[in-house]
Amino acid sequence: MAETDKDTETWLKRMSLATVIFAVSATLSTFKGGSYSTQSVINQALASDQWAFYQAKSMKQHLFELQSEQLKLQLEALPAGNPARADYETRIAELKTQIERYGREKHDIEAKARELEAQRDEAKRHNQPFGIAVLLLQVTILLSSIASLMKAKRIWWAALPVGAVGLVYFADGFVGWF
Repeated sequence: MAETDKDTETWLKRMSLATVIFAVSATLSTFKGGSYSTQSVINQALASDQWAFYQAKSMKQHLFELQSEQLKLQLEALPAGNPARADYETRIAELKTQIERYGREKHDIEAKARELEAQRDEAKRHNQPFGIAVLLLQVTILLSSIASLMKAKRIWWAALPVGAVGLVYFADGFVGWF
């Protein structure tokens, strides 16, 4: 009977140590997952701001295009020797420069928005495994607690594969295997 008590004590110590490892991994998964989730939300907001900025530039560009077209039509209506023709041509050239500038700025803004969206997607990709890891590790901790209270090794043995999968997802959150 003394041997059985010693075996039970050894088993409980091993189970306690494993449960601590699962608990620490679950805690770290929660923090890392939360960090990636926050990063995802921030990058989404920044990307949305960039797209709004892009829209504003598009509207300004369009206004300059309309104004340029209107001036071109008015220029065509002027007689050939009219001294105002030079002013119209100068203003049309200035508008063309502005239209081109807005086109370049839009290109840069679009690139920045797409970069932020890629960062958002990368953060989401890391966040998901951490969320799954937390779930599996919490189930493992629960089953280990039940096994400890009932002194039932079978329950703990059933919890170990769940915990192992949880640890794989925990590691995946860092390295991105899947």
